[in-house]
Amino acid sequence: MFWCCFVLCSIKKNKKKVAFYRDIFWLIRASVENDSPAWSRASSKQKHNEEVWVKKFRSRGRIFACGDPKMGFLSVLVFACCCRWSSGGRGEDQPVQTFVIPHSHMDVGWVYTIQESMHAYAANVYSSVTEELSKVKERRFIAVEQEFFRLWWDTVASDLQKKQVRQLVKDGRLEFIIGGQVMHDEAVTDLDDQILQMTEGHGFLYQTFGVRPQFSWHVDPFGASATTPVLFALAGFNAHLISRIDYDLKDAMQKTKKLQFVWRGSPSLAAQQEIFTHTMDQFSYCTPSHVPFSNSSGFYWNGVALFPDPPKDGVYPNMSLPVTKETIDAYAKTMVENIKQRAAWFRTNHVLWPWGCDKQFYNSSVQFRNMDPLMKYINQKSKEFGVTVQYATLSQYFQAVHQSNLTWDVRGSQDFLPYSTEPYQAWTGFYASRNVLKGLARRASSQLHAAEILFTRYRVHFPDGPVAKDWALDKLRALRWAVSEVQHHDGITGTESPKVADMYVQHLMQGMMGVQELQAALFLLPHYLDNPAVENFHGAGVDQALEQHVIIYNPLAWNITTVVNITVTLAGAAVYDDEGQPVSAQIQHSAQSNASYDLFVVVQLGGLQHRKYLIRFSGKSGHTYEAKAVVFERRRVKDWTRTGRLRLPVLNRCYKLMFDQETNLLHSITHLYSPKKQRVMMTQDFWEYHANGDVNAGPISDNYIFSANASAVRAYQAVEMQIIPGQIVTEIRQYFYRGENDSDYAYSITTLVPEFSGAGLPCHRLQQTYSVGPLQLNTEVVLRTSTSLKNNQSLYTDDNGFQMMKRTYKKFQNNTLARNYFPMVRTAYIKDDRSGLVLLSDRAHGVSSQANGELEVMLHRRLWNNQPWNLGYNLTLNDSSVVRPTLWMLLGSANATSRLYQREAVELQHRPVVMPIDNPRKPRQEKTGCSSPVRPVVLPPSLHLLSLSVLGWNYSSNHSIHLNHIHSGKDFPPEPDYDRVLLRIMHLYEEGEDPELSKPVTINIKEVLQGVGEVTMLEERSLTGTWDSAGLQRWKWKTANDEGKMKEPHQGHKDFILTISPKEIRTFFVHFSSRNNV
Repeated sequence: MFWCCFVLCSIKKNKKKVAFYRDIFWLIRASVENDSPAWSRASSKQKHNEEVWVKKFRSRGRIFACGDPKMGFLSVLVFACCCRWSSGGRGEDQPVQTFVIPHSHMDVGWVYTIQESMHAYAANVYSSVTEELSKVKERRFIAVEQEFFRLWWDTVASDLQKKQVRQLVKDGRLEFIIGGQVMHDEAVTDLDDQILQMTEGHGFLYQTFGVRPQFSWHVDPFGASATTPVLFALAGFNAHLISRIDYDLKDAMQKTKKLQFVWRGSPSLAAQQEIFTHTMDQFSYCTPSHVPFSNSSGFYWNGVALFPDPPKDGVYPNMSLPVTKETIDAYAKTMVENIKQRAAWFRTNHVLWPWGCDKQFYNSSVQFRNMDPLMKYINQKSKEFGVTVQYATLSQYFQAVHQSNLTWDVRGSQDFLPYSTEPYQAWTGFYASRNVLKGLARRASSQLHAAEILFTRYRVHFPDGPVAKDWALDKLRALRWAVSEVQHHDGITGTESPKVADMYVQHLMQGMMGVQELQAALFLLPHYLDNPAVENFHGAGVDQALEQHVIIYNPLAWNITTVVNITVTLAGAAVYDDEGQPVSAQIQHSAQSNASYDLFVVVQLGGLQHRKYLIRFSGKSGHTYEAKAVVFERRRVKDWTRTGRLRLPVLNRCYKLMFDQETNLLHSITHLYSPKKQRVMMTQDFWEYHANGDVNAGPISDNYIFSANASAVRAYQAVEMQIIPGQIVTEIRQYFYRGENDSDYAYSITTLVPEFSGAGLPCHRLQQTYSVGPLQLNTEVVLRTSTSLKNNQSLYTDDNGFQMMKRTYKKFQNNTLARNYFPMVRTAYIKDDRSGLVLLSDRAHGVSSQANGELEVMLHRRLWNNQPWNLGYNLTLNDSSVVRPTLWMLLGSANATSRLYQREAVELQHRPVVMPIDNPRKPRQEKTGCSSPVRPVVLPPSLHLLSLSVLGWNYSSNHSIHLNHIHSGKDFPPEPDYDRVLLRIMHLYEEGEDPELSKPVTINIKEVLQGVGEVTMLEERSLTGTWDSAGLQRWKWKTANDEGKMKEPHQGHKDFILTISPKEIRTFFVHFSSRNNV
């Protein structure tokens, strides 16, 4: 071994160094062979050379005490050389150790529907891989997206195949990577949904196989968020892998061997949740598809997947030349050349060589039958080639890198967004593509959150209640599946074909309808949390006016006072709460339809509470204000010669909004609750970018790419305005006309200004809803808010609703406008020394600050181009829909807005659930008694109840017990576990962000959850619940900057008391008493 180690360490091109090392080796060999005379015969030069090296190693702290000085010196030198070799430190003539990782990138959507992909290739991937891995023990494969695997497992796999898979997983030959339902997008996905889809996949894998993924494979999302590595670390991952980052940045990182680093994605959590990150080189996750001696598909001997049906004869298009005596040397040289090219970009002597690409390994026998002899040939000539190759899983590669024991650079909380592949290909268009789908996915997620909590409370309080638990869990699981599925990086991004978008919508709508049925059952069936058979609406029954009943539910663990809008078909409404008390309300004609009315109701709800309201249509009511519109005449842009002279104020306790009657646009807003009552000049209107659709005329925009050929132009020629003054809200409706004489508007802004001063209703929230479309072809429409703020074109946007990123405007040689667009999932704001403007969103958008004081939000896109690739896959984004997104606007001092936006963003995401439970009808027989509303669940203001759900996965919390159960051969799957509740609590604020709200918060979880039931046991778990946090020991990586490593998070709990620090997400299994204590 010493001989091998020394030779590998010492062979150099420099002849003097060769002689130097030869002398040292002679001494080492003599010492190892206990040849004391050899040491005596050593020349003084030989001894001096050894002493010089010993000093060098001692100066670097690599000398260890030994008994005999001579043996100590020699042992140290041998140890140093061996460590240098085994650690993978780059020796000029060391063979490159290549980890060939077979994989198939299987998009859960994109061009083809799930059903089409399963039929054409996806099912065959797992069937053939299982068969081929079982034949030869050296073969390996990694499985990434769980949706296809679960469908195969549940609907295709035979008992024999399942047995084979279990053995392959146990042996480490088949490895699950990421483990989520999908490889989620990182730019436009929300934190809640990223966690959901991971939890779904991890729960299945752990219950079924007892495995817990520890490595990521995020090779295809379009840019990399700083939130994702934090979540993977919280889930127990040891390393993270990304690929798509800016082309020019990747090139620079390759040249300087900086593709690997330790990422501290959260500024508050820092080293607590750091993770080693590997960036794939310019070849990304595919092997070279071109070889110089073949015009087929390189190392893809199974060719290209065929749709809609796989070929009956097994012959696919573009099958590469087989490996034969005539071709093997050419294949080997091509592969070795690529390996060496990649090796030059990394610090260690290990190369990750991904063998696979999109839709591969559906005929694994052909793949392995050709690669097996090729790899054997290369290894037989490893000295000549300077390369060794082996089949490997991703964990084997990362283990080798980890054992190198190198010191790695630290990357802070910066992300890799936006992402460009070429100078004119900024992938910033998808931030706004398919706005309707983005909005639907977020509504479905919010509905799922509310239903999970409702069902959990029901299960704890009435475990044997009339709502069947298996039926309820099926409803929840269907929506979990749909929400998880659409998080795919070609799903919620809007980059899929129209038929795939329709599939996502169908799955989401079906899941939402099922959960609505579940919510109705939980609210209305007897023996629920309160007694719905006991009600008393005072004042009812005096006449035979029509009545309608509505349940309003608060899905947040905060007490709230807010205004909800109930659409009704009759005027003259009076509203009563479940104690029979009249409720303040306002009714007016709807902005959406002349046949309906908007009924604004002030509601007060405790955390996780619901209340039942009665609406009586009996004419006028003293507690319901009937608001009337004031209509202003149409103003044409060409007449805007002088503006700002006629201004109309709209006031509440927080703001004074001024509207310009000469333009019908907003003129300014003064924030009255700041000490200096600062006025900010402000206008809002619509602009559009005209996209090029001809690839022969220049860069194009498509569903991925935004490529502005010029600045935006005004999207309208005239504006109308209506103002509806009210006592609950004042509503301003602005209509924008593409042509000055058009009868139908193209765009609109509806702004709600809260006016009600009682009951603690917040006044700082300006709610805006927009109507955009249908658009003209090849236009991309933005809402532009122009202010007097001096932000120097810098803005802040959120990464996945978890943390804010500062976006400094950068100038590029090409495509500066598009490369300064950024994703906004929940929040974007601009600020200067005196004021800050915050926009909060109900779905993802693209945002930018193209000029000082501007904040523009891309709301909608409609595109067509003649690029053959787009046409061939129907990816041209000819979206003719009308979109109606919502933004909430906050204005105030920088300090004031920084305290507000985190909670406001959560409140926008999880607005009260409004459920009409009947249509207007004659009153039924009046019931007597008084209701008993459920006890509220309330967290401190800086904490958010992220999850409270019955997952249903059935596995022991003790890992050893669970593995014994799996290996016992008992029937699977087990019955769902309805008693274990998953709880997640998140601290919303960054460290140092606010003097009070950024402090660690200590709570007694037993007291907090009294409104749910009596907590009897609390187990802290990893983010997705599969690890006991006490036993989770992630790999440690040496870093150049170890600052913050000594800081430990507040882990553990005693007597149900726990402390949650800034930005922590703590996950628990909670067990409740079976007794009804609510």
